[in-house]
Amino acid sequence: MKINFKSLVCLLALLPLASQAQDVLQYVNPNIGTAHSRWFFYTPAAVPDGMAKLAPSTNGHYGNAQGWEAVGYDTRQNSIEGFVHFHEWQVGGVSFMPTIGELKVKPGDLDVANSGYRSHFDRKNEIAQPGYYKVLLDDYHITAELTATKRVGFHRYTFPASEQAHIILDIGSTQGESGAVTDAGVHMVDATHFEGFVNTYPKYVANYDASGTVNMYIYGEISKKPLHVGSFTAAGVDQASSSAKGKGAGLYLDYQTKANESVEIKVGLSYTSVANAKANLQAEAGKLTFDQAKANAQQTWQHELSKLYVEGNNTEAKTKFYTGLFHALLGRGVASDVNGDYPKHAGLIGHLPLNAHGKPLANFINTDAIWGGYWDLTQLWALSYPEAYEDFVHTQLQLYKDKGWFGDGIANSEYISGVGTNMVGLTIAAAYQLGIRNYDVNLAYEAVKKNELGYKNRPVGSGKMDTKAFIDYGYVPFLEGDGRNFVTDSTGSNFSASHTLEYSFSTYAAAQMAKSMGKTADYNQMIKLSNGWRYLFNPENKLLQPKKADGSFITKFDPFAPWRGYQEGNAMQYTYYVPQNPAGLIAAIGKKNFNTTLNDIFEKSEKDGFGGGKTINAFAGITSIYNHGNEPSLHISWLFNFSGSPWLTQKWTRLICDEFYGVEPIHGYGYGQDEDQGQLGSWYVMAALGIFDVKGFTDAKPIVELSSPVFNKATVALGNHKTLVIETKNNSKKNLYIQSVSFNGKPLNNSWLYRDELMKGGKMVFTMGSKPNVNWGTKVIPPSVQ
Repeated sequence: MKINFKSLVCLLALLPLASQAQDVLQYVNPNIGTAHSRWFFYTPAAVPDGMAKLAPSTNGHYGNAQGWEAVGYDTRQNSIEGFVHFHEWQVGGVSFMPTIGELKVKPGDLDVANSGYRSHFDRKNEIAQPGYYKVLLDDYHITAELTATKRVGFHRYTFPASEQAHIILDIGSTQGESGAVTDAGVHMVDATHFEGFVNTYPKYVANYDASGTVNMYIYGEISKKPLHVGSFTAAGVDQASSSAKGKGAGLYLDYQTKANESVEIKVGLSYTSVANAKANLQAEAGKLTFDQAKANAQQTWQHELSKLYVEGNNTEAKTKFYTGLFHALLGRGVASDVNGDYPKHAGLIGHLPLNAHGKPLANFINTDAIWGGYWDLTQLWALSYPEAYEDFVHTQLQLYKDKGWFGDGIANSEYISGVGTNMVGLTIAAAYQLGIRNYDVNLAYEAVKKNELGYKNRPVGSGKMDTKAFIDYGYVPFLEGDGRNFVTDSTGSNFSASHTLEYSFSTYAAAQMAKSMGKTADYNQMIKLSNGWRYLFNPENKLLQPKKADGSFITKFDPFAPWRGYQEGNAMQYTYYVPQNPAGLIAAIGKKNFNTTLNDIFEKSEKDGFGGGKTINAFAGITSIYNHGNEPSLHISWLFNFSGSPWLTQKWTRLICDEFYGVEPIHGYGYGQDEDQGQLGSWYVMAALGIFDVKGFTDAKPIVELSSPVFNKATVALGNHKTLVIETKNNSKKNLYIQSVSFNGKPLNNSWLYRDELMKGGKMVFTMGSKPNVNWGTKVIPPSVQ
């Protein structure tokens, strides 16, 4: 046999990477944090950024009253009502369920046995991995398996011997955050193919884009012809029809099965049309078997997760790291089809620009608001996954061209505002500073500027409805409210203080972009607005306190109270929200007082698990002194680098990694948490690597702060195709303080470096100890340039 030595050498060179890729999946546990988890949180059968995100549902058909609460899969519930295909912020639909015995076409109630087609299950018989899910349905002795490509979902149901086997295709029912179903339909195309659609009106679309709609389309292929097909709607069952139309529309497929007989289903998905759902199926999975799809999905996850390869004996930390990274990459899902079609407002179809090969230049995505994601998610994207950052930017610019404004959050191009402060402009300004510029930068700047300063005819779904007040006063005046029906308009806001602080930060980012592009007049206007926080600083209590239009501070002020001047937080948390000018805040409070007070906050906060204790609720920590479970607090532990006490950043970031994050279904991302499509998982990833930027890379010359790495070694495949190795000597749970750092053989005496230096790659070596080195990193603090 002739040996091709060149090929052999290439193969041998790839072996270390292959071995790394095979190692990492074992550390991902999708079931972590699945008590009170959001609709999009638990979707193991998916690929990174996929449209097809398949998952079991324990309670999805109940929906949720306010449109955002936890719903879908809850680890405290022990029955499954179906396997759902679409899982995004405000997007959910299309549930399948295999059964045997008496036909039932309703999912039934959680706590009522035999009330519907749901089945009990034992988590001992459940496997959840990146790209794959498997469970035994105890009531039917059916094994259900799920996997996916980017736009195609795969099912495999293995039945016992039965004369009455069924597969329920529940198309027209409420799922998760999808809100009311306005219309649905499904029918058999031939003996083994079906197609359908469901139109929904989510709560947040109704609130922020009232004329909008979220439409989902499917085209499916079944491996075995059913003996009989019947249909159902909300009105009841029709045994003689293989099509259904209207609310509650669905089909049931009847089989006679032998023991261990499997039926497989492929389902192409689309947000634009049945034709595109079929095209997506044919392009991605036309000849693919279930096992091939599973292998491909897991290989994709292995490749993407291995871009950050960590080493050491701390299995628990690896589990936190790779599970967090899994959620970050699962995150925002593609909404465009393989041919570049994407959903526009009110059910229209848009067409993305194509390259010379007929492929879209970028993906159009569905996305929750980026609120807080600029402190972790976008930093992770920029580090090793710049294509995800590019998709986000291109999506928002396409939306701007279509609708005239960025979207705070979007579902199929409909505005679904998150907290209403729209930090998209900041995120795109940061992308520009990072060199991510493969788009019309002049259009991008126009959109960023309009996002910060525009208010005429501004739609409510684009957020920042109090922009005029912010520009007129330099801060947002406080409007007293009833604590329930919140108001934000051209005169001010019930959330005036937090809005002032967020707008101050986002105008800073836009100002830096203006400066980099030579737009001096715009820079001068926006840099002045970036100091809006100074209006709220109360020298008596050293807190940032809401202020009325007449310039007076509000009375009856409780610094621990949320919802009165502060959105999803309080004055104790938001006082430290001046990431664009830490030096200014520290000077106002006083350096010694700043360090003493903030360290005391963390000492007290640790007793409550750095959040709301063990209360299981998304807002558990909202009245706490510090709340790592929600976005406003995520940069605070890094501020000691600016105050001359970097050892405190090292201490507290490491302890948050160790104590706030857990590896159990209930203690996952804290107890009370709001993991908005990957931002809390991303924070752990960045902190565990020991790198972060409180400004979210919005500086004209971005920096990276340093802290205490968790792992003995991390090998990072940078987005520019270079490699960064982070080695940590004398690392242990107690040795959390940096003694010295070298980068490419040279001492690094600062607690920061410019990001462009980091991105050159090489080797960074941390030497750790059990006691602070109070001389390291204190001579030159990170820049706080205005």
